[in-house]
Amino acid sequence: MNQKKQAEETVEQAAKPASEVPEQVKDPLADLLSQAQNAYTAYMQAQREVAKGYKQREEQTEEAYKEAEQKANNACNATIEKALKAREKAEQQAEELHNKAREKANEVYQVSVRQALNACNEATDQAWKTSKENTEKDWKIFQGEQG
Repeated sequence: MNQKKQAEETVEQAAKPASEVPEQVKDPLADLLSQAQNAYTAYMQAQREVAKGYKQREEQTEEAYKEAEQKANNACNATIEKALKAREKAEQQAEELHNKAREKANEVYQVSVRQALNACNEATDQAWKTSKENTEKDWKIFQGEQG
């Protein structure tokens, strides 16, 4: 029955004058234009999505760079800090060794000075003793004693 009704409608439309037909007849160019507009709208939307994707990728790349840069700076700073501590420790050890060497040199100096003074005193004492003995001998000879 449905087919019979469709057939009747088709016959009725064919019988209508040409001025009434455009309401139901579709213009194929209008359909193509509509499809083209839809395709263009979809294309523009896709372009915006691609641009958005590139922007997100750029931001992610920049963020990754900043993280890598920060890690590199942190590693550099840690290495510099470690080197500074090592230098300070080496300087402290060098200063301690220098002080010990200075103390040892001072001790050696003091010992050398004491030995020199002792040698000088002994030589002076010996010279005085020899001088005194010679003077006594000379007095004895002078006084006519031979001895």
